[in-house]
This record gives sequence, C-alpha cells and structure tokens, in this order.
Amino acid sequence: MAVLAGSPSTDSATPGDDSTSIVPVKPVFVREDGKMTDSDTNGNNGFLIIGDNSSKPQQVPIVQTTPNKPRENQDLNYRMQVTARLLDILSNQSEIKHPLCEECADFVIDQMDQRLGAIEEECNIYKEFEEALKTKGDDYNVQKEMEELEEQLKQLEVEEKELLEETDEIDRQEKQVETELGKQKEQLKEIDEEEGRYWNEYNNLKRQFFAAEDELQSVSNQLRYTSGQLDRLKRTNVFNCTFHIWHSGHFGTINGFRLGRLPTVPVEWSEINAAWGQCALLLSCLAKKVNLTFERYRLVPYGNYSFLECLDDKSKQLPLYASGGFRFMWNSKFDSAMVAFLDCLQQFKEEVEKGDSNFRLPYRMEKGKIEDPKTGTAYSIKIQFNSEEQWTKGLKYMLTNLKWVLAWVASNQLSSTTQ
Repeated sequence: MAVLAGSPSTDSATPGDDSTSIVPVKPVFVREDGKMTDSDTNGNNGFLIIGDNSSKPQQVPIVQTTPNKPRENQDLNYRMQVTARLLDILSNQSEIKHPLCEECADFVIDQMDQRLGAIEEECNIYKEFEEALKTKGDDYNVQKEMEELEEQLKQLEVEEKELLEETDEIDRQEKQVETELGKQKEQLKEIDEEEGRYWNEYNNLKRQFFAAEDELQSVSNQLRYTSGQLDRLKRTNVFNCTFHIWHSGHFGTINGFRLGRLPTVPVEWSEINAAWGQCALLLSCLAKKVNLTFERYRLVPYGNYSFLECLDDKSKQLPLYASGGFRFMWNSKFDSAMVAFLDCLQQFKEEVEKGDSNFRLPYRMEKGKIEDPKTGTAYSIKIQFNSEEQWTKGLKYMLTNLKWVLAWVASNQLSSTTQ
C-alpha cells in the first residue's frame, strides 16, 4: 500500500496574509517500508493547502490506491476524491467557493500532464523489459549475471578498500603537510621579523652613510679651499706685502713713508724716523730668515726710535732717528747710525753672494756711500756736509738695494716651500 503526502512550499505564502492559497507541489509517496519516493506507479499528484499564520499548513488526506483496479478508474476516483476534499477545505477556510483561479488551474493541469507523460514512459520501459524477459525464457541465465555482479561487487569492495587506505594515507600526509606548513609559517614569520630588523639596520646605516658622505664632501671642500689658500699663501711674498718699497717722485718710500728731504719738499722728521724704523725692522727680519748675525752692530727695531747697538761697546747706541736742527749743529750719531745700517746691508749682500754667485745689487755700497754704476757718481748716506738732494738720492738707492734683497729672500722662500 502507498501513501500520498504533500510537502510545504516556502515561496508561495506571505506572513500575515489571511487568505488561503493552494500551491502545486511535487508529490511524495511513502511506501509501507517507510521509504519515500517521488511518484507511485499510477502517476498521482499531491497539493498543499496554506492557511493564515495562526494555523499550520494542512495536507491532503491520505488516499489509498489499489493496484488491482483499472488505471482509468483509479485516476478518476483519485481526482474526484482530491477535488471534493479540496472544495470542502477551501469552502471552510475562504469566502470564495472555488479552489483555484484559471491560471493556477492551468498550471496544475500542465504539471500533472507532464508528470503523467513521464510515468507512462517509465511504464512502457518496464513493459518492454518484462516482455524481453519473457521472450528469453530459460536461456537467460540470471544466476550467472548475479555471480558476475557479485564478482564485480567484490572487486569494487577491494577497490574501495584500497581507495580508503589511499585516503587514510593522503589524510596522514595532509596532516604532515599541515604540520610542516605551520613550521614554515613560523619560520616565515621569523624571517619577516628578521627582514624588518635588517631593513631598519640598513636604513640606519644608509642614513649614517649619507651623513658621512655629506661630512666627507664638506671636509673635501674645506680641504680644497684650505689647499687653495695654502697655495696662494705659498705664492704670496709675505715680506713684500708687509714691507712695500716703492717711490714717490724723488723720494724712495717704504710702506708709504718717505725717506729723505728736499728744500722744496720739507718732509717731517717723524715720517723720516718712521721710514728708518721700517727699514731696520725689514733688514732684521731678513737677517733672521737667512740665519745671519751681523758683525760690529746689532739692529734694534723700535718704531720711530730704532737704533743700532755697537758690539764692541754695547753702551754705545747709534739712533736711527733725528729731530732736525741746523746743519753745523748736527748730531753725528744719526749719520753714524745710517752708515752702520748701510754696513749691515753690505754684510747681508756678501752673505747672499756666498750662496748665490749670480746675485748682484743694482748699486754698489762702500764706506757709507752708494755709487751709481751708470754715471759712476757716489752719493753719501750722511746728511752732514751734504746736500739734501744728494742725501735723498742716496737713500732712494739704498731702498732700491733693500728691495732687491727682499725679492731674493722671497723667491728663495717660495722655491723651498714648493719643494
């Protein structure tokens, strides 16, 4: 005996709707052994009645089918019973006295026709199979097919067992892979952390490198500038910059101070004394540069009051300054000091000539006089019993010789520094 039951549909009812609708569903048949199937052998269909929210969906009542009745009578009875039951249910739950609208009825009829066609086709297949069995008779060896099927079943069981074993092995390998994957993830995490530390250290080192490179560039620039300054200073004539010897008309000058007097240009004695102080300082520095110690005299640069000290009698000082006065009342110590200065310049010349035979001064000096080699005229360095013009010219020639000595010392200093 088969039992027909309907299954509810969740798409056809709306919550809160008071009306009742009939939803066509796929019929489900429950057999006597408890199993469910989509259809019985007679092709019957089921319906589900959906009411309001207060009541549960009602199912079509159980209809028993008898396989011994003819198919046409069975279908007709079933349809009449379902239709009558549906009319009763709908009449009790709705004011409308008909169960379905025209569209729903057409849809239900189409579904039932399709299901009926499928079941009839299945029945035809079964009938053909039954006729084939009858035509074969004893020649058809069912036992043999059963043995073959059992053999195939055994093979399939063996294959299933092997596949299960392979599945277990694959599961075991999967667990190992998962364990290894976990270890690899831990290692990857450690590597990522180490990479982060590496990049931080790299960035710090890069920053330090850039800072060191900037500092190196700065030091290189300073070194280049300092080297340029050093080269410029090496090429600079320090003595010439410190003691600038030149001329101004008939006067020789040192650092702008005129040395000498003329009747038309009465130079102040303070300027003359300052010029002699510069000359004494220059000659003293040049002597120290060449490690020369003067004989008979020692130069004492003292600005406007410079003097020479006699080595034979240290208490005797020869002043290189004067305050003026009448020529017949002139202090002879000033003339002696100028003669002693010229003697020191002569000693310096002789010392230079010992090391450099090519060194020559433009004017020859001897015993307080300076001789012009072009004219052969000798000019006294003394002012007493001498004209101011000749005294001024003699002082100009003396400054010229002093400038030559200065140039020689400066050139030798430059050559020694470059070496």
